[in-house]
Amino acid sequence: MALSDADVQKQIKHMMAFIEQEASEKAEEIDAKAEEEFNIEKGRLVQTQRVKIMEYFEKKDKQIEQHKKIQMSNLMNQARLKVLKARDDMITGFYQLLEPKVTIRCRQQDVEMVQAAVNKNIPIYKDAVKSNIVVKIDQERFLPSDICGGVEVYNDNGKIKVSNTLESRLELMAQQMMPEIRVALFGANPNRKFTD
Repeated sequence: MALSDADVQKQIKHMMAFIEQEASEKAEEIDAKAEEEFNIEKGRLVQTQRVKIMEYFEKKDKQIEQHKKIQMSNLMNQARLKVLKARDDMITGFYQLLEPKVTIRCRQQDVEMVQAAVNKNIPIYKDAVKSNIVVKIDQERFLPSDICGGVEVYNDNGKIKVSNTLESRLELMAQQMMPEIRVALFGANPNRKFTD
């Protein structure tokens, strides 16, 4: 028995609906799979980048820690050098005066450091010159706080002074270099007359 046109049209519509339904389901399945793969790949990329970022910051952290250690070491060395310099300045002042009693003036912020240096230097001085020394740090008159540091050492009556500050050393050097400066500025014959 042959199908009528209406039946054929109905079956075609039914088949088309079935094909569309299957295509739609397949498309949803492909979308779902693509979404799942996307999420897996996204998670993998995020995790990879997270690990890279963590490694980067760990490396930066180590660099900062290393930098801090270097800075701390430099500061410790500078502090040690300051103490050694203060001790050297003081011993030099003691040797120049060769007095049994001396008074030291320093910046107010250096009193503790100078006192520590005095305590270490007295035995060295006694051993070197075979005589005793009494050292007092002046707690009433201090060197100006804006100088770079150093000490001034006075004999007992204050009439003799040995200045061992950076500023006094620079001034002494400037005076010693004055002849060289004159030659550099004016040539070998400073009495030469300039003509127009």
